[in-house]
Amino acid sequence: MAEAIRLLDDADAPFFCAILDLKLPDAPNGEIIDLVMARNIPVIVFTGNLNKGVREMVWSKSVVDYVLKDNPDAPDYLVTMVQRLERNTQTKVLVADDSGFFRAVLVNLLKMHRFQVFAAASGPEALSLSALHPDLKLLIADFEMPEMTGLQLTQAFRRTHKRDELAIIGISSQGDQIMAANFIKYGANDFLVKQTFLTEEFYCRVNQCLDLLYNIQTIKDAAIKDYLTGLYNRRYFFEFGSKLFAGAVRSKFTLACGMLDIDFFKKVNDTYGHDAGDRTLKHIGRLLSRRMRDTDVLARMGGEEFCILAVAVSPDKVETLFEGIRRLIEETPVDIGGGKQIRITASIGVATGGGAYSLDEMLKFADEQLYAAKSHGRNQVMAHCCDL
Repeated sequence: MAEAIRLLDDADAPFFCAILDLKLPDAPNGEIIDLVMARNIPVIVFTGNLNKGVREMVWSKSVVDYVLKDNPDAPDYLVTMVQRLERNTQTKVLVADDSGFFRAVLVNLLKMHRFQVFAAASGPEALSLSALHPDLKLLIADFEMPEMTGLQLTQAFRRTHKRDELAIIGISSQGDQIMAANFIKYGANDFLVKQTFLTEEFYCRVNQCLDLLYNIQTIKDAAIKDYLTGLYNRRYFFEFGSKLFAGAVRSKFTLACGMLDIDFFKKVNDTYGHDAGDRTLKHIGRLLSRRMRDTDVLARMGGEEFCILAVAVSPDKVETLFEGIRRLIEETPVDIGGGKQIRITASIGVATGGGAYSLDEMLKFADEQLYAAKSHGRNQVMAHCCDL
């Protein structure tokens, strides 16, 4: 514990979490837990002994979880727990319960696991909060609430949130098998009885529901995203981009298409190896993701070629936008590992306006400008503009 104190005192930044043994040479009775938690650091207990008394003591201190050392899967579970804590900081949970006491209990349990938690005392209040936070991932709904029961609230949420977008756990103080079945039939994923669930069980059920959501999202991402850069793939680009193009024509908002190609990319692979080439592609993906807005569409079209659909950019600022991207790539070195950095450039062809009849034709215009940019010396932006 003395060494832990020195590390805590000397740290330049706060620790994200702590994995603690119960028995240390100078602190044999779990004193390290209180020390670390006093600094607002989430604690996972890693111990070789957890009898009933020790277990009750550990949970009374509001730790995140405990892991037994004699479990051969313990290291993997520890890694999973830390990953969950990190993910939870971006995960929104809504608790709907008219009991102020039990609402506070659930909120505190969830906050220990670093969730973003919102609380409502009624169904209508819960629906209002969901309108402000459409990216909610979990709803915990009490059955007996004024104005709207938990079943009715579950139904209302399922009209706007699919099962692969939001998990729902029903709770009640008078739960039985019939109520559990009704909650699930109305769209819930799970059900808990207030008086009987253990803290450990609560966390297990919450994690199980959210893990299912994230596993589904992982499968979806594998189908629509490039595995290397994390940008959308060619297939999704044409599927979503065609809808975006139709919306631009219908609503008369500006859509600019940029085709980007890394200059002399083959030379990077030949000189530094394919790992350096992969790092270069990831580097471009990160730069584009940071530079563009959430409303824009970014895709790796194949090889070293990327495509950008920029939405609602003023026509007189389109070339400035893509020139800024070109300059950013030129000025930001690529870390290829081993302490080495290289510099790269990119050529960009741009098509703007509504003169194209389809996304394919707009891409063709942008591709022609990309070819012209490469023919005229590379590392430049060339644009084709079609008036509406």
